Amino acid sequence: MVCNIRMEYNISINRCTSLVLLHKSVFYYKMQGRNDELLRMRMNEIASVRVRYGFWRIYILLRREGFMDNHKRMYRVYCEEGLNLRSKRPKRNRSAANRQPNEGNASSLNECWSMDFVSDQLYNGSRFRGLTVVDNYSRKCLAIHAGKSLKGSDVVQVMETITFGGEVLPKRIKVDNGSEFISKVLDKWAYENKVELDFSRPGKPTDNPFIESFNGSFRDECLNANWFFSLADAQEKFDIWRKDYNGFRPHSSLGDMSPNEYIEKNQNSPDSLLLTGT
Repeated sequence: MVCNIRMEYNISINRCTSLVLLHKSVFYYKMQGRNDELLRMRMNEIASVRVRYGFWRIYILLRREGFMDNHKRMYRVYCEEGLNLRSKRPKRNRSAANRQPNEGNASSLNECWSMDFVSDQLYNGSRFRGLTVVDNYSRKCLAIHAGKSLKGSDVVQVMETITFGGEVLPKRIKVDNGSEFISKVLDKWAYENKVELDFSRPGKPTDNPFIESFNGSFRDECLNANWFFSLADAQEKFDIWRKDYNGFRPHSSLGDMSPNEYIEKNQNSPDSLLLTGT
């Protein structure tokens, strides 16, 4: 305003500031801009490597590395760099609000696991599947097993591997009604090891929310972000992603800790048991 008045009437700055009741110090004050270059560089580096991480996960990683800027300033830089993710959220059915009481919650390690299948394809269009297993208490991924045609016997083999032949067993496993989970061979393994198979209601994936949430993250951050040239290549990339998920990726439901950090923090609890896997 002062500059416009000066140009219009060709009068001094003192006269202009007195007319608009503005102190001269306010007019001469120049905001000292902060150097965001280092923050911008590191934010872009994280976003380029972890392409499906949104603002809050990037913010948590930057705070881990010692950047003490508050979330408002970091979000401004995040938007200025054009890093906003555009992900269309699916519409939720109104009937999903009327859910059964969630019995999948666990208060200690190995109290309840969840497992399910995901499907994807190799570079040549050949389909394959992956068996995912998660501990509901710590959100730790215990296994991701890739295979062309997985059967009940394959599920039992994975269970034997992650339980070290029955040394560390869950009390309950949440599963759906797929043919692999209702097979006699898995039922026999569960009976012999005194593990309860907790089946969700047909057509109700919300009965098993922990594995559904995990599979969503797994597809978004691993399956959709990689090309797979063979089953061995897929298994190798699954193992790398699982190690990163368990040991590094912040999880909002765990207070922005990784599953391994959460287990380490709570392992002195009397109900805690050390989980297997990495």
